[in-house]
Amino acid sequence: MTHRTLLPSTASKHLKTTRNPSKRRKYSARPPKNDQSRKSIWTISASVLRRKNFPPLRYAIEGYLSEGVSLLGGKPKIGKSFMALDFAMAVASGGRALGVVECQQGAVLYCALEDNHRRLQRRMQQLYGSEATWPRDLYFATSAPRLDEGLIGLLREWIKAKDAKLVIIDTFAGVRPQGRREGYDADYAALSPLQEMAGELEIAILVIHHLRKMQGDEPFDMISGTTGLTGAVDAAFVLQRGKQGVTLYGRGREIEEMEQAVEFVAGRWKVLGNAADVRRSEERRAILSIMESADEPLGPKKIADTLGKPQNNVKQLLLKMQRAGEINKQARGRYVTADKARHQR
Repeated sequence: MTHRTLLPSTASKHLKTTRNPSKRRKYSARPPKNDQSRKSIWTISASVLRRKNFPPLRYAIEGYLSEGVSLLGGKPKIGKSFMALDFAMAVASGGRALGVVECQQGAVLYCALEDNHRRLQRRMQQLYGSEATWPRDLYFATSAPRLDEGLIGLLREWIKAKDAKLVIIDTFAGVRPQGRREGYDADYAALSPLQEMAGELEIAILVIHHLRKMQGDEPFDMISGTTGLTGAVDAAFVLQRGKQGVTLYGRGREIEEMEQAVEFVAGRWKVLGNAADVRRSEERRAILSIMESADEPLGPKKIADTLGKPQNNVKQLLLKMQRAGEINKQARGRYVTADKARHQR
């Protein structure tokens, strides 16, 4: 059973105990929408919570975008909008997102607030060819009011009318409330109404945002603004380019934490796999290539100098490659490829 619990100053006037459950005042699980009182909180007992049945969590893109608000951050021109368009096309057509994730078909609204119709048409033609392949359930908007100026209500109406599955806002700057408030509270308050609506309507909403120039201890620290933004959303993603390629970092309440290697080919993003595994495979291929072109067995220092990598890291990888049978150890701690070792016999 759910109860409304009042603050101590008024609790004695409103709370009564009785042993007869039939005489207790009943309350709904949620407070009435017209109840603006700040002097009460709504509670549910553990026993009632245990017996509640919830529908399965809805995903627009399995493993990535669940119902709720997700934030995708990246530096300018890295390809955030191309990834957003890939998500939109995959869901609207019931195709594959990121080249690998099968999506259930549903209506999509893409608020491309930094584009115009001409540019959107050109991009669609470049990526998806003739209009015959463009899904009917993909809708674009190039302008929208801000979150505190009516956007929430307009989105609510559109989502209900289309029974939509995904909404994309590109970018957050175009709908962010304008005011004098700054800091954590302002950032949290900016996205909270959107997050509440997404949970109520069980829809996935993706908000595109920028990264700050200053480096952080981890990728999520680079999202522009305070941690109030990441605190208000259900999941956060960061698209970041490094020396070994581009990585998509993800963390959220309903998704597994991820670090995935991705590549951008012909205007589309594709997941290559777990970043650590992919990068390790790339390093192994580089080592094998160096050994193949060498006229003699090579030691860790020579390989590390050629690759520009720390010698100790290369040494550890060589031991793993030896155990895997990819290379053979010769005299004086030098290595050759397994193929060369077989030909020497």
